[in-house]
Amino acid sequence: MGTSLSLSQQLKQQLKLSPAQIQAMRMLELPACELQAYINEELMKNPALEEGQDPFAEIEQSDIDLQEDGYNNPLKNEDFDYDAYVQDDDIHESSSPSVGGRAHEDIPFSMGTSFAEYLKSQIYLTKMDKPDRHIAKFVVGNIDDDGYLRRTVEELVDDLSFREGLQVTDEKMHEIVEQVKQFDPVGVGAYDLQECLLIQLQRKTPTPAIELAITILQHHFDYFSRHQFGKILTRLDITEEQLKEATSEIVHLNPRPGSAWIGTVVERNQSIIIPDFIVEQEDEDLVININQGNVPELHVSADYQQMLEDYAHVSSQNNAQIREAARFVKINVESAKCFIDAIRQRNETMMRSIEVLVGLQRDFFLQGDSMYLKPMVLKDIADITKYDVSTISRAFSNKYVQTEFGMFPLKYFFSDKIANSQGTEISTREIKQKLREVIEQEDKTSPVTDDQLVEIMHEAGYPIARRTVAKYREQMDIPVARIRRQMIR
Repeated sequence: MGTSLSLSQQLKQQLKLSPAQIQAMRMLELPACELQAYINEELMKNPALEEGQDPFAEIEQSDIDLQEDGYNNPLKNEDFDYDAYVQDDDIHESSSPSVGGRAHEDIPFSMGTSFAEYLKSQIYLTKMDKPDRHIAKFVVGNIDDDGYLRRTVEELVDDLSFREGLQVTDEKMHEIVEQVKQFDPVGVGAYDLQECLLIQLQRKTPTPAIELAITILQHHFDYFSRHQFGKILTRLDITEEQLKEATSEIVHLNPRPGSAWIGTVVERNQSIIIPDFIVEQEDEDLVININQGNVPELHVSADYQQMLEDYAHVSSQNNAQIREAARFVKINVESAKCFIDAIRQRNETMMRSIEVLVGLQRDFFLQGDSMYLKPMVLKDIADITKYDVSTISRAFSNKYVQTEFGMFPLKYFFSDKIANSQGTEISTREIKQKLREVIEQEDKTSPVTDDQLVEIMHEAGYPIARRTVAKYREQMDIPVARIRRQMIR
């Protein structure tokens, strides 16, 4: 209890960030397609920030004491670290894109409606008022590609306060989350598989089989997930036929509500994709660039710099108007400097991170064949760059790289790794590919069960457990053997 309270207090302390710190972290996680809009918004708000090259090589520091009002630029503090204040964002694996032989193209390109856009469109069909709609958009933005909301109400409340300075109660957040769970596809917004399946069943027209299925999931989910059907029969005192009917209702549900939007790289869940990085091959060298696109070069207004210097030499002790004007100028100048510094820091962090990634996956960027991809996790990048894992996660989240062979989301390059029977590290992507090959080659009249898949994989040098086989099979949207056999009839 004491430990939990201490951790909670530490978290609350960490969340007390300055606007500059929050701005810096936001900027790091912004993809190229959103950065320009963010900069344009800041240009509209801050008259001391201007587009174009700086007319002066160096801008002299003002004689005004910038610490007078307690202002401290955290970006210039070497001890400042994103990672003390952020949480890891999981980078999931994506489906393998088809590569090879494609000419270099300048992208962006357009696609269909994304999963997030589809969910957001439903917000406006509810009776939510404007503040609640804003919270609902935030909740939708935290839903994973597979349709799950893997963050607690408390985490959402803290993050909303942290990111946007918006304070809401746990009760209000819970209310909004429950409304989002009523959206289509059915089951979206669930915290886990059990809740996802229950939501789907509860939306169906009640029948004895459905009611029994709900009871099984509510009270005997562990037995069901472990296929301990005998214990379910005993505890519920039902017949095998009743259990079969209830089980049939469950297995025909969708365990991944967002799966309809998950496809190849081209079928990503963003309607517009602009690459954040461009990797080009020159002979045997790889040239890496951050895509600045239409992002303007920024500088601090010379006029505002001059006004800041002028106010430094004016006695304002008895003139409230002058004091207020001097304060306005100072705040905007320092805000502009902080904004420019945040962009610089963002670019440095992203460039260092992508350089390490490309170095580790050099063979892939030269050949364009997924067989050259090495197993890699975020920590591999963090260990080399000396950044925290959460910083790497933010730097790569929703980012894309354009290559000679097409465009890839950065999360495509990450996969868990295990050791095979020879002690060599292999990626989960390789294991999934092997599983798919085995299932594709099976006797369709007698499909291979998960237990048989375990034996085959062990013989092939992949020592994985049955639950791992089931997990990977589900991730590839491959049904169990019994269903596969039924599908060919």
